[in-house]
Amino acid sequence: MNSENRKGKDKVIIANCSGFFGDRLSAAAEMVRGGPIDVLTGDYLAELTMALLFRLKLKNPEAGYTPTFLKQMEEIMGECLDRKIKVVSNAGGLNPGGLAQELRKLAEKLGLHPRIACIDGDDLMGRLGELQEAGEAFVHLDKGISLKDGGLVPITANAYLGGWGIAEALERGADIVVSGRVADASLVIGPAAWWFGWKRNDWDKLAGAAVAGHIVECSAQATGGNYSFFEEVPSFLKVGYPIAEISADGSSVITKHPGTGGLVSVDTVKAQLLYEVREPTYLTPDVSARFDTIRISQQAPDRVLISGVLGSAPPETTKVCINCIGGYRNSATVVLTGLDIEKKARIFEEAFFDNIGGRGQYAIEEVQLVRSNKDDPETNDEAFAYLRISVMDKDQKKVDRFSAKIVELGLANIPGFTLTAPPAKGTMAIVHWPALIPEHHITQKIMLDGEEFTIGFMPSVAAAPLPEAQKVTIPPAPAGKTVNIPFGRIFATRSGDKGGNANLGVWGKTPAAYAFLKEFLTIKKLKELLKDMSGYEIERYDFPNLYAVNFYIRGVLGEGVAASLRSDPQAKTLGEYLRAKNIEAPESIVT
Repeated sequence: MNSENRKGKDKVIIANCSGFFGDRLSAAAEMVRGGPIDVLTGDYLAELTMALLFRLKLKNPEAGYTPTFLKQMEEIMGECLDRKIKVVSNAGGLNPGGLAQELRKLAEKLGLHPRIACIDGDDLMGRLGELQEAGEAFVHLDKGISLKDGGLVPITANAYLGGWGIAEALERGADIVVSGRVADASLVIGPAAWWFGWKRNDWDKLAGAAVAGHIVECSAQATGGNYSFFEEVPSFLKVGYPIAEISADGSSVITKHPGTGGLVSVDTVKAQLLYEVREPTYLTPDVSARFDTIRISQQAPDRVLISGVLGSAPPETTKVCINCIGGYRNSATVVLTGLDIEKKARIFEEAFFDNIGGRGQYAIEEVQLVRSNKDDPETNDEAFAYLRISVMDKDQKKVDRFSAKIVELGLANIPGFTLTAPPAKGTMAIVHWPALIPEHHITQKIMLDGEEFTIGFMPSVAAAPLPEAQKVTIPPAPAGKTVNIPFGRIFATRSGDKGGNANLGVWGKTPAAYAFLKEFLTIKKLKELLKDMSGYEIERYDFPNLYAVNFYIRGVLGEGVAASLRSDPQAKTLGEYLRAKNIEAPESIVT
């Protein structure tokens, strides 16, 4: 731990330039040139991304990584080497070795000589049969059935790796580290552990880095992007991407480069903390971080301090993201205009199913009426409502014929018939199959300068007892005069997808607001407010230290984003939907 670029530095500055495959291309250069950083990370993978990369690899076996990362590195590789900025990314996707090879070609073209490390070991496709024979059933985390009994054809299977392979690659002198499916937060945990020389059982320090990693992993979502109280954000032009300044004790300051748009506040950071989480214990392959122990405070403008995070040993299993071919899906949206919307919807729906030979022709059939029309409309568009019909089936030809059966009714049904888009063939539905696998089956392989090193599972030693939640004094729920007001005028939300499930985080800005929220927004009340969620199993978890509650809605997204028939397959709008509902709230908490 005597590397020159770490001598005398009491913090490591880790900047993130990507939250998904398709994020702002210029962000990498902006982070490198906008101010001092030590490590540049990029998170390009999500459950949907693995399916997208599979399609790219079908077209070209040499593909399977995120090509945008190569474009970014072409612009900044030389600057990173000159300034001793390490680059760590999971852009390798389904082919980290291929990405490393392309990076070497790029470096040669640029006349540069970086040390490029490649990490794999996450790809289990070639081992599924062997592991099943060894007793690993890959039981679906929500359905409770084995992969074999599911009757689906896997196309990708990737375990979530931890950050110790990254730490080892950096310790051996790598300038650029690319990997496959590394857990999002581990992209930060690995560099922080390397920088400070943390041990594998430095649970609290690792937990602090895990929280910082979770905050910065989705790029601008921590700096004002997708933030409920968007009026607080000074500018959405050139929003700065997040930076975590991590100290040796695991605490961190979340910030952004000066002169950029966006906002770093307690609440923009909370918004990301509550994104895609479930219970207060946040599990990674490196550590179990207790989100209900986080202390969060505004240190200065655009600087938020994260401290006090407690951690414990990680589970001895890791998540496996398996994608399977689940058939094909198709949908059409019929425009309903003017008067008698419900009658028109019923007539068209009945005629469509009669035209295809009755209900039950497809494995899944869904119909949704969206009432966006206005009485006495001032424009043609204000008279529109929409009837969305979606189907899914393993028979591709049948799904392809779906659109034709819709169009056949064009001159023989409701007045004003038209569609929002031309008819199209069905698309492949890729089913997300989440499962767990014991960590002892996973070995990280690090390739650097023609040599291979491995990082295997290390059983937790001397694990401390599970930490207790931070004690927070919450006043009694406020009483007195009430007002009828939109929920979102008081509370902020953040929602997202977790396979076929969705999370909905809700928080207030003051202890009094949280006291009301905690009593008011029960699971029963949520189902009353969001009637279309009433048929789903919902869990609720409290985060008093964040003045927040989190709901986990099971099964609402069906088989996952790449197979969901919902109009919002990633549940991005769920929080704003809740905020639009009117409630009776104490006047004292309305600001």
